[in-house]
Amino acid sequence: QVELVESGGGSVQAGGSLRLSCPGSPSSDPYYVRGWFRQAPGKEREGVASIGHLDSTEYADFVRGRFTISRDMGKKILYLQMDKLVPEDTAMYYCAEGRQYGDNKLDPKWYIFWGQGTQVTVSS
Repeated sequence: QVELVESGGGSVQAGGSLRLSCPGSPSSDPYYVRGWFRQAPGKEREGVASIGHLDSTEYADFVRGRFTISRDMGKKILYLQMDKLVPEDTAMYYCAEGRQYGDNKLDPKWYIFWGQGTQVTVSS
């Protein structure tokens, strides 16, 4: 069982930035899909951003233009650059990895490996 480990969470004021990191599985491949999800207390988990083959990306509407997903192919590290943070972004953020995927890379059904999460708290 592969366990992913996120890092980079913390507490910031609204308008601030954070960058999350997540090393991939040992067999991580550029063809695989990797993504970031989040879950706030009392809410369901939701997809934030994903990246697939040829670095094709998808973003949830509520982060488009503020967050950027990227990966370091050599180090197999996934990143999420979060700018212009707002209190509504407060949540536990999870990275995930999958092997095959189809339309809508933000659908959690494509992902088989998950991290334990890193907390992001944005104060007003």
